[in-house]
Amino acid sequence: MPAEDHASAHRPGTATGRELEDRDPGHRSGWFAKTTPEKLTTADEKTLLSERRVTDLNRRDVLCQGLAGLAAAGSGSLLLAEEAAPTNATPDLHNYQDFLDKKGIPQIAPAAVWKPTHPDILGPFHVPGSPFRGKVTAPLAEGATLVVRGRLWGFDTKKPVRNAVLDVWQADHKGRYDMTNPRQPPKWHEFQNRIRLVTDETGYYEYETIRPAAYRAGGGVRPAHIHYMVQAPGYGRLITQLYFKGDPYLARDRWARESNLLIAPREKKVPKGKYQLATFDIVLARAEQTGRN
Repeated sequence: MPAEDHASAHRPGTATGRELEDRDPGHRSGWFAKTTPEKLTTADEKTLLSERRVTDLNRRDVLCQGLAGLAAAGSGSLLLAEEAAPTNATPDLHNYQDFLDKKGIPQIAPAAVWKPTHPDILGPFHVPGSPFRGKVTAPLAEGATLVVRGRLWGFDTKKPVRNAVLDVWQADHKGRYDMTNPRQPPKWHEFQNRIRLVTDETGYYEYETIRPAAYRAGGGVRPAHIHYMVQAPGYGRLITQLYFKGDPYLARDRWARESNLLIAPREKKVPKGKYQLATFDIVLARAEQTGRN
């Protein structure tokens, strides 16, 4: 079974997304999104954000319209109409909590929000060079559909952080990573259950995935979690994980006890079924405060 530890050393021979594109011309087609350019301009970022919302066949659309409805509408958009508008940029936390109230999303207490998000272990399953897209799992993958969204905030400014890059990866609905042995990596071009995202001008991000499962590791059980690596100019790199409130394995896991790393998904019913929706806001500290660049 996969096991996570403190090791975060780079693994020699790991292929980047750009190298994979050179090896596999089909890497950019279909399910696969293009990887980041060497340097993103504002226009490039907006294009990526736009593309991620129109290229992924996602289960929320299927649940709302059905396959026939999707074909008729020509829709492959990531965001449902009622969820399309990001929260307004504001330094006032309470305005954002008003938005969460209207959407029925559990609030994060101000005392918890206005401190840097707690770091967590990297684990051995990070793969650099994941594609930019809005969907973590392959289209129609098994498992309960989960949508995670939130805002990135600066601890010092109390304002949203734009153009931050989020690297997200996780296990599947059976607690398996796409690589269970770092010495025998999978086909790197597949990038299963891992993506990168860019926050918009309001610090907003959103992705769709399936709810991961817990798994055995090191003689115990790791609670279900999703990994994050967050980088933004001027801020320290944050490596952390989010966990699920109510998970029976939380109390036994020494890494999963931070209250600001917990999400409480709520169920949203739509015409063809249902999916889970959760909010995970992130507060970044300046590089000089963390000692990390």
